[in-house]
Amino acid sequence: MSRSRLLALLLVLITLAAYLPVTRFQFLTYDDDEYVTQNPFVQAGLTPASMVWAFTTGRASNWHPVTWLSHMLDCELFGLNAGAQHFVNVIFHAANAALFFGLLLRLTKRIWPSAFVAALFAWHPLHVESVAWIAERKDVLSTFFALLALWHYASYVQRKSRCGYWLALFFFAIGLMAKPMLVTL
Repeated sequence: MSRSRLLALLLVLITLAAYLPVTRFQFLTYDDDEYVTQNPFVQAGLTPASMVWAFTTGRASNWHPVTWLSHMLDCELFGLNAGAQHFVNVIFHAANAALFFGLLLRLTKRIWPSAFVAALFAWHPLHVESVAWIAERKDVLSTFFALLALWHYASYVQRKSRCGYWLALFFFAIGLMAKPMLVTL
């Protein structure tokens, strides 16, 4: 296994270990009710009516259909098991750490600074809220798609790949549908 893959794996494993305690947390009464526990469309899972609702609602003062679909999938798979839904946030955050490391390595070709910055990103206390709060799925989800957009944009720039350009735009659009704040990208 290459050094970069080993570092990415280590980054993911430590991130998982650091955030695994959130799987014992319950739903919060602040926004988790709006997003999951008191939301009949989300609790219904991925039904045609719920999917249409996800793309047409402004509930919670946001238009973020990908986030709604993500919560619906959680309810489809796990019901109202808060621990499992928290674990999905942990998985996204660990994947984001690995993606960020890979992106930095690709852009800088410097393994140790890339690993250090990715570790700082993964383990900084600023991210606890996004990982430990189910209603903040939009943060880890939009970051995931933003990193994929940046990855493919780098591919476009480095290889002049039209496919990379269109994939960057695709992931950017999906990320916007997870959290409109991604417009800053």
